[in-house]
Amino acid sequence: MSEAQHQTVAHRHWILIACMLAMFMAAIEVTIVATAMPTIIAQLGGFSQFSWVFSIYLLTQAVSVPIYGRLADIWGRRRMFLIGTSLFLLGSVLCGMAHSMTWLILFRAFQGLGAGAIMPLASTIVADIYSPRERAGIQGWLSSVWGISAIIGPLTGAWIVQHFSWSLVFWVNVPLGIISMLMLTRWLPAHQQPSAQRLNVSGSAWLMLSVSALLVALLQAEALGYWLLLFLAVALIAGFILLRHEKNAAAPLFPLVIWRSRVIVAGNAGNLIIGAAMMGISAFLPTWIQGINGGSPLQAGSALAMMSIGWPLASTLSGRLMLHTSYRFTALLGALLLIAGTALLLTLHANSSLLRAGFAAFVIGTGMGMTSTTFLVSVQNSADFAIRGICTASIMFSRMLGSALGTAIMGAVLNYNLLLRLPDAQDPVQQIMSPERRQALDGGTLHQMTLQIAASLHWVFIVSLVIAVSSLFIAWTMPRHRPE
Repeated sequence: MSEAQHQTVAHRHWILIACMLAMFMAAIEVTIVATAMPTIIAQLGGFSQFSWVFSIYLLTQAVSVPIYGRLADIWGRRRMFLIGTSLFLLGSVLCGMAHSMTWLILFRAFQGLGAGAIMPLASTIVADIYSPRERAGIQGWLSSVWGISAIIGPLTGAWIVQHFSWSLVFWVNVPLGIISMLMLTRWLPAHQQPSAQRLNVSGSAWLMLSVSALLVALLQAEALGYWLLLFLAVALIAGFILLRHEKNAAAPLFPLVIWRSRVIVAGNAGNLIIGAAMMGISAFLPTWIQGINGGSPLQAGSALAMMSIGWPLASTLSGRLMLHTSYRFTALLGALLLIAGTALLLTLHANSSLLRAGFAAFVIGTGMGMTSTTFLVSVQNSADFAIRGICTASIMFSRMLGSALGTAIMGAVLNYNLLLRLPDAQDPVQQIMSPERRQALDGGTLHQMTLQIAASLHWVFIVSLVIAVSSLFIAWTMPRHRPE
């Protein structure tokens, strides 16, 4: 499909709806499963393996994202989307049939391999059928999927486990996925440019090895101990071999034109930063609300949901703003909002209201929505059809990698501060997070522990602020022109 064919694609609205259904299916998966995990653990056991249910899904998803993006450029968007979604749905069905935590983790890995296709290819398909000027506005619709899923997911998950079997948490996505595939099969043209290229299998293997070792090291740092050094070494060696291989490959996994484009490089760097900064609020704001303020999980979730509400609103606004100003102006405004929101986190104290925490989350969400949309649209508009799939996938991959890096860095900062401030306390965060253990503490001990944990979390927010400030420099490298 050439650039001139954007306006000739019939039934574009149905294709857009199909892509939004698929993105909603993948987005709600995270929140709905997280809500149901306590019930799943109660029935299957294996609490020690709890984190792997999420880590293995993120790992296989992140590894497969760039491969799906490249295959979509070679074999066509529709074919790869149908393959990936089919794997995701099969994995979902198998997850619901798991009879032990080990099998659930295995099936989640399979599910993640399919999930790697959904977000990048749905976004690429929409970019293919809409013109550069239209893409800026249409991103608001795509971003709204995240806001809706953030609200519906936890409520749906809680309702399902209360009235039905937890298996339905995984199976509820199957009808949505089937409808999406049928709609795209019916209305999305199977156009693809003739290509004699083949997938760079050896490059893909080195990429998978490097990324897998790095993500395992980041996501399981505390559990690995000294084995962490081995995984980091494997990641570095495999990454070095990948770089040498890509330079000499006839058909590199990441075409060299990607790294020669200032816009594409800036878009990937920006999403790496967004992913890292996002973890400062996603992972640690609920800890503050429940641990420092003594709030409930519902209150923590409500405050966090404000980020997911601000994101699509800002994404819609940024689409219109780009058309009237420029990529640079919109990205800079989003970066300033992101900085302002993370700075607000530093004003939180033990008696802060839930409204203040929610407002900080909302401002952060608007900053992320504005910057991420600008980076994505600028990259898609600067990429030719032949490489748009891998360019879009690289954006998604950078954000996932940033999230893993942010979690590891801020988790290390928190643990280091806790070790310095509360050297004799055993798992102090868990003590104040658990209502039963919190009540068992005497008033003086609770006050001192809360004070030191709050100070430690403030250092996490400082790191998040530093990361957010770096987005300002990335935004400054964006083009001064508007989508055309």
